Amino acid sequence: MKIEHVALWAKDLEKMKEFYETYFNVTSTKRYHNPKTGFYSYFVIFDSGSRLELMAKQHLSPRIADSLGYAHLAIAVGTKEAVNAYVEKFLAAGFPLLSGPRTTGDGYYEAVIQDPEGNLLELTID
Repeated sequence: MKIEHVALWAKDLEKMKEFYETYFNVTSTKRYHNPKTGFYSYFVIFDSGSRLELMAKQHLSPRIADSLGYAHLAIAVGTKEAVNAYVEKFLAAGFPLLSGPRTTGDGYYEAVIQDPEGNLLELTID
């Protein structure tokens, strides 16, 4: 078994798709639209085959930080040097660095940033 994909609700679907395309070199599917429900989505596909579904529709409840459920998405970018380079790229683009780069107590080398809508992204080594 494997996790087939992870999904995120988005306020600005196009902006989120552009973010993942720009910073993580993903490919995107054609935008799906269900006119009956007003639902829109894209799948963004990483080189490894992992997929992230970005979804949007009207009338979503605002997210509550530190609530049960989704906490973060970890993306392995390669080496410590790659994590550091991503941090510099995100800082230069004005994205907040929330933690790191550092080696955690359980041995991960990571840095935590936010995507354009505040979702936590943990950048790690392979």
